Amino acid sequence: MSTTKFIFSENPDPHIQRRKELLKKYPQQIRALMGNEPSTALWIIFCVLSQFAIAYAVHGLGFGWVMLSAFVVGAFFNHALYVLIHDATHNLIFKNSLWNRAIAIFADFALLAPGSMGFRKYHLIHHNRQGQHDYDADLVSEWEAKVVGNSSFKKLIWVFLLPISQVSRPTRLKIKPFMDFWIAANIILQILVLAIAYQYIGGFGLAYLGFSTLFGVGFHPMGGRWIAEHYVIHEEQETYSYYGPLNKFCFNVGYHNEHHDVM
Repeated sequence: MSTTKFIFSENPDPHIQRRKELLKKYPQQIRALMGNEPSTALWIIFCVLSQFAIAYAVHGLGFGWVMLSAFVVGAFFNHALYVLIHDATHNLIFKNSLWNRAIAIFADFALLAPGSMGFRKYHLIHHNRQGQHDYDADLVSEWEAKVVGNSSFKKLIWVFLLPISQVSRPTRLKIKPFMDFWIAANIILQILVLAIAYQYIGGFGLAYLGFSTLFGVGFHPMGGRWIAEHYVIHEEQETYSYYGPLNKFCFNVGYHNEHHDVM
């Protein structure tokens, strides 16, 4: 994007055509890559329990240890949890949609903010209406583009605050009312769990979970993925993949072009 406007294109979503071509040319190979993987739920349980264990371990050590632990360890766990929520959103963990919703809500417990059900609602629209500003919550708001512009310093601040940017984006979409039963349940359960957790891990423990999310989504090697996926570098495309070693920590979500091509 430039300082004052977005890049606009009249071309159709390229993933739709590529999906047709891939399924026509490699039908068995592509379909073999699709399906459910229930064992993914075990990774979610492991990550959530690990995060609460670390929060308990550091909550009495002071703010400096909380910040260091969140950046060095917690960001990897919470970033992974966002990826696994993404899998649940596409019903890739269980065949039953209800169970996918339930495990996604459980994953939220270590993320501090209850966002899994809101993500589910708007991410599926992102796949169907990618790049359309009034439908795609992965696009920044126009005011963000204008305020940040091409300033390197402002971009640095924006990356650090990226979680806040992402949470606020659905408010500009008018296609669906934000609140529904699942989002309300997500919020209520999150409040109850954190209220109980506070009795054991205190304010510093909750701060550890919060900064793990802030780093995991924003100013961190793992957080860079959020920018790499859809921010336009070459005008002929708007989806990009990452094939480097950090894929091992985020369950290969770096294969993002491929994900859009077959989902």
